[in-house]
Amino acid sequence: MEALYAWEAANTPVEELLAFPWVDGDKLERLGEAELVFPRLLIAGTIENIAVIDKKIRQTIQNWAFSRLKRVDLAILRLSVYSLLFQKDVPASVTIEEAVKLCLEYGVDDSFRFVNGVLDGISKGLNS
Repeated sequence: MEALYAWEAANTPVEELLAFPWVDGDKLERLGEAELVFPRLLIAGTIENIAVIDKKIRQTIQNWAFSRLKRVDLAILRLSVYSLLFQKDVPASVTIEEAVKLCLEYGVDDSFRFVNGVLDGISKGLNS
């Protein structure tokens, strides 16, 4: 989520994001390369598919301007929609639950309700 926020807010290059510059060096070293494969997949996959992801979000928030989305909410939505669309091995309920947790920690006021509703709508649309 932090990487997608940085990408949106500061146009941080993908290569830089995939190096996790915001993570403490000691922690990054303890994680090791194997532990970074999945987060790198999420970041790169989301950015590579951003047009499809944003289109799906726009279709779902028909009565809300895309430009009005808070950057944190948008980063969480993009990451989660990527998972819903492209990671079929991750149950939608898990993706939505994780998104809500991120909103509760980083979002404002009722962000979690909005994000939950958008993701639920997208998830139901995929299953119909």
